[in-house]
Formats: sequence, structure tokens, C-alpha cells
Amino acid sequence: MSILELRSAGFSYGGRSVLDDITLSVGADEAVGLVGESGAGKSTILRLLLGLATPRDGEVRFDGAPLEVRDGGLMRRFRASVQPVFQDPYSSLDPRQRVDRIVGEPLRSLRLTTGDDARARVRDAVTSVGLDPDVLTRYPHEFSGGQRQRIAIARALVSRPRVLLADEPVSALDVTTRVQVIDLLSRLRREQGLTLIMVSHDLSAVAAVCERTVVLRDGRIVESGGTAQILSAPATGYARSLVAAVPRLPR
Repeated sequence: MSILELRSAGFSYGGRSVLDDITLSVGADEAVGLVGESGAGKSTILRLLLGLATPRDGEVRFDGAPLEVRDGGLMRRFRASVQPVFQDPYSSLDPRQRVDRIVGEPLRSLRLTTGDDARARVRDAVTSVGLDPDVLTRYPHEFSGGQRQRIAIARALVSRPRVLLADEPVSALDVTTRVQVIDLLSRLRREQGLTLIMVSHDLSAVAAVCERTVVLRDGRIVESGGTAQILSAPATGYARSLVAAVPRLPR
């Protein structure tokens, strides 16, 4: 059974249709990439899957049931289970907060745990992304972009989610750091059994992490299938142009 699903979903913004008839199902332990040019609708799909926007038509489903934002208990369970990693680590972390407060924020806002258990979970989350616990007493401005993104990933992991939704998680990083963060996401998937949905305009980044790829253009799905198949023999001219245009990450 799918964990997250869009069924015939549409979305409009300012009277303009942004998504039309999007059907997407993501199962346990699956990694799916959403690719396409800017304006294709990738980030809007993530907003729907995060419950941050309501579809114009169709529905979002979580664990086989419609996502009902008015159901407080369901939404707390959903928020703990589905966590985002945003594009820009420079703007996604509050510069006034120490790292321990930043990483522990989901535990407080979702009322998951407090005290020694919360502190232990924060330490575990930080070490799981390759950082030393001494970072917890420091502030975001003291870190590089790659370290900040690791902190953002730790914040997403602290609630012990089942799903990570990553919106261009490496696009703001230099090439070497991008490879390191992509390798980190791959390792976390294996070790923690995470489901991953990753938005990117870069097929090479998606290929390093995701087994399945969905290609979007102008708010519609134009191709979907195994990532290796799309990279080697894309079925549409649009996907072929994406494959041809993107440089591969060094390995």
C-alpha cells in the first residue's frame, strides 16, 4: 500500500492552473525523483504532499486515507511521519537559535517527547548525519553550507519519520558538497528504511538516489518509470532534452 498518494490532483494559483490531473503513488522504502524545468510544478506537488496546500480537485492520501487537515490527531501523526528538507540551508535555519533548539523543534511542536529523551533524540539525529554533538551549542552562521544542510536533515530526522520530502536539497551547494549530501541521503535511506521523494531539475542527482523518476512539464506528468531506463532511453523528447542538458555529478 502507498504511504503518500495524489489522486487526479489539480492546483491553481492566482487563477492560473499550475497542476492538472496529477496521479502519483509512493510506497514504503521507495525513492522517487520529480524532475522538470522551473515552473513544471515539482515544488507545488511537494506542498500538496506536505499538506501545506489544498488541491483544487482530486485528493492527497496518507496511509490509504484522505489527508484531512481539520483532523488534529491525524495531522500530528502525519507531521511526525512526513518531514521536509528545504532547498536553501542558509534560510531554512533560524540564525537566532542554537542547533540543539533548531533540531529539537519538531519534538516540541508535535509534542512528541521532552527532557532527557528529547535531548538524546537530538544528539542521535545530529550524529546520524555525520556531525559531532558539540555542534549543538553553536549557531548556524558558524557552519558551511553543507554542514547547515546536514543540520536541516537532522531536524527532519528527529521525529523518526517514515518519509522525507526533499525540495532541491543540494542545488544551493558546491559540487563536492552536493556529492557528499547525496551520499548521506542514500545512506540514511538504507539505514533507516526511509521513503524519499526528491524534487530536482538535475537528473544526475536524482539518479544517484532514486529508483523511479517522474518527469513533469507544465503541470503534467509526461513520463514516469525506472530512473535508469529514463536516463538511458527516455521516451519523450522533453525527457531527452533534460538528460542531454544536465552534467553528471563526479563520483
